[in-house]
Formats: sequence, structure tokens, C-alpha cells
Amino acid sequence: MEHTYPCGVCNKTYRNAGSLKVHQRVHSGEPPYPCGVCNKTFCDKRYLNVHLRVHTGERPYRCDVCNKTFRIKSFLNVHLRVHTGERPYRCDVCNKTFRQLQHLQSHQRVHTGEHPYSCSVCNKAYNSSSNLKAHQLVHTEERPYHCDVCNKTFKQLKVLKAHQLVHTGKCPYRCDLCNKTFRDRSYLNIHQRVHTGEHPYRCDVCNNMFRNSGSLKVHSCVHTGVRLYRCNLCNKTFSSSSNLKVHQRVHTGERPYRCGVCNKTYRVAGSLKVHQRVHTGERPYRCDVCNKTYRDRGILRVHQRVHTGECPYRCDVCNMTFNSKSNLNVHQLAHPGERPYRCDVCNRTFNSKSNLNVHQLAHTGERPHPCEVCYKTYQKLGSLKVHQLVHRGEHP
Repeated sequence: MEHTYPCGVCNKTYRNAGSLKVHQRVHSGEPPYPCGVCNKTFCDKRYLNVHLRVHTGERPYRCDVCNKTFRIKSFLNVHLRVHTGERPYRCDVCNKTFRQLQHLQSHQRVHTGEHPYSCSVCNKAYNSSSNLKAHQLVHTEERPYHCDVCNKTFKQLKVLKAHQLVHTGKCPYRCDLCNKTFRDRSYLNIHQRVHTGEHPYRCDVCNNMFRNSGSLKVHSCVHTGVRLYRCNLCNKTFSSSSNLKVHQRVHTGERPYRCGVCNKTYRVAGSLKVHQRVHTGERPYRCDVCNKTYRDRGILRVHQRVHTGECPYRCDVCNMTFNSKSNLNVHQLAHPGERPYRCDVCNRTFNSKSNLNVHQLAHTGERPHPCEVCYKTYQKLGSLKVHQLVHRGEHP
């Protein structure tokens, strides 16, 4: 049917007079339908009726496949695409497809750089209203979503849902290329850029490219110096809320990530992942110069400085330089004569935790370094390496 009812203010057209009348309330500011519970007002009685289901809990629309229920029929229609696989909205720039038009519109702002939603408190801008709403909770400290298992609270429902999979162990999203699984679809989408090489987020200052918006935001703090997230206990500041959360575990002692083989616990999921390679033997990071392999990318980077000669860490006292921060930290203890690590058995003190750990083996009798040729064991890795020269026909 032809659109025959034009709005005299903005020239939008409508199929019938009733729809035009509802629309005109946008311009007049008239909100004639108030909610009797929370006093929110609506320009259309239909919108009020849908809103009331928030208070009554009514969800009349049910999915025949998974029995999930919805307050609004349009939400059900969008949800059904999860089961059908339909993604009718396509980005003209990168051909990504989406189930909802608003998701496509938010995505397109990645390419245009548009951030139309601005926070009234700190003026930070976002490419979608949902991202702005999630951000605004930073200022209110409100955490309305509660985990029934461990009582942790969250600012966003989607973060709660992703968290709950920690308890169930489910990782329902699988990468078709490498079979890695993820708890959250957004993590899978970001991971897939490892295979495609896509880095859609560009820094306006230095033109560095990033695979996800979070990495770009953290990087931007290098230029701005802004560190919005502060620890209430020690006042240390951080450029991202995730870094603050990990730091706070130093104070709480929380170590939520446990190894299923040896029960060692870790504050960070990445540390657990690296540790598990001790059991699997996986060493995925290889030096291009000497082909040595490593379990951790950071250790590979430190090793590569052996070849480049780079020593980026400098002692403020004597100006000696080091290729790793840990070596600098150990060195700095030598200046004041500080030996903060004490053995509980004999009270001997050490200037590094690693030296204390090696010393304690003398009390426990543990010899954790076995020779793969003759199975002799040693307390120190250095002693094992000297011993192995015998098998190679070399002399120390």
C-alpha cells in the first residue's frame, strides 16, 4: 500500500493516520501513556503493554526448538535465526553477515570510525548505544547480574552468561579452521582474525592496527596517559578494567584457574594455558634464528634479544642494562644488600625467589630435573645441563 500520510515536521510518510499520529508525539513531546509501576512514559499504548511485561515477567512468545521465551515477537523472530543460521544483513565493506540490522549498523561504524553515543560523565564515545550503557555502569558501580553458583556479580548480562560457562565447562563456539573452542561468540569472532589476518581497528595517532576494540583502547592509553581504572586498596591505576580485575586478585588471593593435572592454581587464564604445556610438552613458539622452541611467547621474545643484543631494561643505580625485567629486578637487589626471601626451615635469606626455591630442594630432597638419557636426577637445571655434556662427548 502506498505511503500517503506525511509528517509535516520531518516529511516521514506512514501507511495510516494512526501511525502518523503516534509518530507526531516524537515532535510534540507528548507522552500520554505512563507505566503505573515505574512512571516511565510511552507515546504508544502498544509500547506500554510490551514494557509492562518487564514488571509482570510475562514472556508469551516461545521458541519451538529450544523453548526459550521472549517478551516481544520480533525478539523471537531474531532468535530463530540462531537455529536456521540465517544472517540476512551483510556489510558492503568486508562481507561480514549479521542476524540483526542494528548489529550490522554498529559494525559498519568500525569502518567509518563513527562514535555517535557519548557518555555524559566522561565524554567517552561509542559506536552503539548498548556499549555506552555498559560503560555507564563504570560510573555507577552497579553490578545487577548475579551468578547463582559463586555469587560473583557483573555489569552486563552477556558477561554473566559467558562466566557461567566456567562452572559448566562448556565452550560452545568452535573455530572451523583450528577447532579451538570458546565460551563466547565474540571471542571466537576475534580469534578468527588470527586466520584471516584482519586488523580492523586503527589507532588515529600512530596508525597501529588491532584485531579487537579492547586492544585498541588499551593501546590508546600509551598516547593519552589516561588510566581510568584505580585499585581501591593500593591506588594503582590501569588502562583497562580487565587488568584491574586481575590485579585485585593480588589482594584477595583469588586464583580461579586450576590445572586439571597437578591442581596448581593461577590468577590469569593465560598463565594456566602456558602451564598446561608443561604436561602436554607443547612448545609452539620457535626462534627464527636458532630454532629453539618455547612454551611462552614472552620467553621467546626475551630469548630473541640474545640474537639482537637488545637490553631494554636499565638499572637506575649503575646504568647496567638487561634483556629482561626479571633479570633487572634480581640485579637491583644487590645494591641495597636486600635479601627479602627467607627459608622457613633454616632461616637462610636470598635475594631472589628463584634462588630460594632452588635452596629449598636441599631440605625436601626433591630432584626435579631428570636426564632423558640415563635418568639421573638433579636439583638444579644448570647441573643437569653440565651432566648432559658427558653424553654428547663434550667436557665442561
